[in-house]
Amino acid sequence: MSFLARIYRSFPKNRVHARFLIVFVAVAGVFVVLAFSLRPFFRDVYENTTYALDPSAQRAYDYGERHFDATDPADYDVNRAEYFFNLAASQNPNIPYLYHELARISFLKGDFNTALSRIDFQISTQGEKTPNSYYVRGLIEGYMGDYNAAAADYEHFLQFQPKNWAALNDYAWVLLKANRYKDAYNATTRGLAFDPQNPWLLNSNAIALFEMGDLKDAKVQAQKAEDASKFVTTDMWMRAYPGNDPKIAEEGVQAFRNATQENMHSILSATSTHALQ
Repeated sequence: MSFLARIYRSFPKNRVHARFLIVFVAVAGVFVVLAFSLRPFFRDVYENTTYALDPSAQRAYDYGERHFDATDPADYDVNRAEYFFNLAASQNPNIPYLYHELARISFLKGDFNTALSRIDFQISTQGEKTPNSYYVRGLIEGYMGDYNAAAADYEHFLQFQPKNWAALNDYAWVLLKANRYKDAYNATTRGLAFDPQNPWLLNSNAIALFEMGDLKDAKVQAQKAEDASKFVTTDMWMRAYPGNDPKIAEEGVQAFRNATQENMHSILSATSTHALQ
């Protein structure tokens, strides 16, 4: 008989011990909850103290990276990440990807002008050493409505990573915005050649086909996108949108599924109207 089983069987005979065990478990539970809730406080104290003892640019950058890692929800804190990145920048603005990260934070906060100036500085100082910065600039330009400039930056980034499906999908997004539907179709088709079940690429491919007037193939691709979106996980969403708050991952997954459903509905409606004409 196990130790726990013996304790359980002894409860009716020894209620004092039973009460003690219950109280002990309850108190231990409170301590666990307190330790978890106070973890950010002790972490911040530790970081502040160690940085004060060794105020190096690299240490500040490393702490910034810790707080900008969406795969670790417990440490994710955009404001604290920006605080440490700014400390690093005040000492050594030439740390690789430093202004890249600062630009991403400004973008996430919706401050596109600051984001653009930061990523421009990153590219002017690091250039080809940080090719991902062209991707980020393309994203910022896209949200600012400068679609052709965004497309050019995506094209430049894709020279380094031609099979990056997220870049191909974002490239297609700005091409669609620029009414370059055939180019958007070609970009997504390129991605689907090596990632045929990718729901993001399928969805964008369907939109491109729809805008080109190919309702039959658009319907097929939209249905594939809707079906594939049902298997999207929060981990997949966070990889697709790195840097975004992991706390909204569930909402992001549902929003994407809704988008594929709405796209399918729009194409079906257009197909029905076309059949009636």
